[in-house]
Amino acid sequence: MNAQDLAGKRAVVTGGASGIGLACAHEFARRGAHVIIADLNGEAAEAVARELGGEAWQVDLSDTQALDGLRLDADILMNNAGIQRVSPIEEFDPEAFRTIQRIMVEAPFLLIRAALPTMYERGWGRIINLSSVHGLRASAFKSAYVTAKHGLEGLSKVTALEGGPHGVTSNCINPGYVRTPLVEKQIADQAKVHGIPESEVVEKIMLTESAIKRLVNADEVASLAGWLASDAATMVTGASYTMDGGWSAR
Repeated sequence: MNAQDLAGKRAVVTGGASGIGLACAHEFARRGAHVIIADLNGEAAEAVARELGGEAWQVDLSDTQALDGLRLDADILMNNAGIQRVSPIEEFDPEAFRTIQRIMVEAPFLLIRAALPTMYERGWGRIINLSSVHGLRASAFKSAYVTAKHGLEGLSKVTALEGGPHGVTSNCINPGYVRTPLVEKQIADQAKVHGIPESEVVEKIMLTESAIKRLVNADEVASLAGWLASDAATMVTGASYTMDGGWSAR
């Protein structure tokens, strides 16, 4: 593999200042891409951009109307940003449900819409959507997140069909629980809704369906994203790549 196989490419990574997005930003930069770190936390985005020699883009993806007229100069778009809320449906805050849909379905649609014209002009593009095993399977108490990830799966497939004739691929990455701040924040909520101590959440809730009993590392996800962005994956589109330790094999 050419260590600089993404040289000359512009990669936009949402939620790129932490967690999976940060790992993917490093992977794309290592392979030669100019990386734009899109994140709500402007200071963190600036710090990562300085480290990688890229750019920072402070953006609130929940304000989807502000993205309606956007045009995005990108060869690679990674829709990674997301939030989580763990609650029974009858107690789920309606505005929290709407916010999750805006950030994790509407915003990816608008960013893809903004990026496709330039990709089509160049005859080359990569849309990589950070889905989840929850894009393929459901779990209780995660109605908004599961709904959003299922929606993202459909959006990714339609993008693949429309983009294929123009040299643009679109795929989902579907990890299980990844060792990130987003997952760490879930532990207290999971303990509450399941009525167990926080110390038992990882083993009894997060890893119960997996054949491999550990959390996914962000660098593992990034390695798959790097491959999907490369020319080696030209014929891979409309796919959903599980990285869930066997969870979805059940």
